[in-house]
Amino acid sequence: MTELGLPEEIQACLFDLDGVVTKTAVVHAAAWKETFDAFLRERDGEHFRPFDAVADYDEYVDGRPRADGVRTFLASRGIDLPEGAPDDPPDVGTVHGLGNRKNELLLEKIRTQGVEAYEGTLRYVDAVRARGLRTAIVSSSANTLDVLRSIGAEHLFDVRVDGVVAAERKLPGKPHPDTFLAAAHDLGVEPARAAVFEDALAGTDAGRAGHFGYVVGVDRAEHTDALYAHGADVVVKDLAELGGRA
Repeated sequence: MTELGLPEEIQACLFDLDGVVTKTAVVHAAAWKETFDAFLRERDGEHFRPFDAVADYDEYVDGRPRADGVRTFLASRGIDLPEGAPDDPPDVGTVHGLGNRKNELLLEKIRTQGVEAYEGTLRYVDAVRARGLRTAIVSSSANTLDVLRSIGAEHLFDVRVDGVVAAERKLPGKPHPDTFLAAAHDLGVEPARAAVFEDALAGTDAGRAGHFGYVVGVDRAEHTDALYAHGADVVVKDLAELGGRA
């Protein structure tokens, strides 16, 4: 299947959403920064050290379920918050409260700025489907369906395993492989015959941990070496590069 840049045995393609299909990773990073900076500034005062929207985002929150992102980043600063409840208001100082504040900011930014797709990815998904491969979207976002509908791409994916589905099935999020494994199962394909497409380090970790047949890292943030170190078999700037391989 060299025209797709994939090994011959691959029968299905599992795509992350933010940063792979849509240009929303930068919006997520901005929402996280606004959330964490407000929290840290109030907590630490003159000793405030801001959230880095590149380094901290890549290392601690990108690709992870929302609450896991809060826990992982705060742990990096030696901060332990009460868990709270999933429906905590966004002004409550709990893990879920901070996560809900981030989601509130994210939805506001999406409403005001809109959502753009990576056209190279959409063309690649079309090419994959034209050759008879099955497709899934696998994202930690609970807003996946709305985002796909906003860009008219819902029909491009046979299966969706997102934050909503993961919560319903009690699946741990990336870097655990469970959401990708669930998508492969729903497609009726063995992991060894499925390819994972990820821009997040936690996502490539999940691809490696799940023993998938091929892991494609999509480098939108100048971290090619890190994507390889976290399990990518190949790294591209855009999926159009794969489709053009002979």
